[in-house]
Amino acid sequence: MSIIGDILSTTRDEVPDESGASVTYLIRKANVSYGRLAKILETLVQQGLLEQTTSDRACKYRISSRGREFLQAYRGFREFADSFGLRI
Repeated sequence: MSIIGDILSTTRDEVPDESGASVTYLIRKANVSYGRLAKILETLVQQGLLEQTTSDRACKYRISSRGREFLQAYRGFREFADSFGLRI
């Protein structure tokens, strides 16, 4: 869940250009291998949490409105768990 939160946060807040975040950029920010990230991105796109755009150069990812809702709920849950001393 933490990795998914990092990916969604990155695609929402830290995208270097308007077309979205590249796979390389997300690998660095989420600190995961390409293979693992590829599976996660595929799932997030299928679930409608990320939007994938493809250009001549590369695939890029942006957070969707559904992804924003998910991220807000995730952050709320994380804060709630932290208030009880639980680490997520």
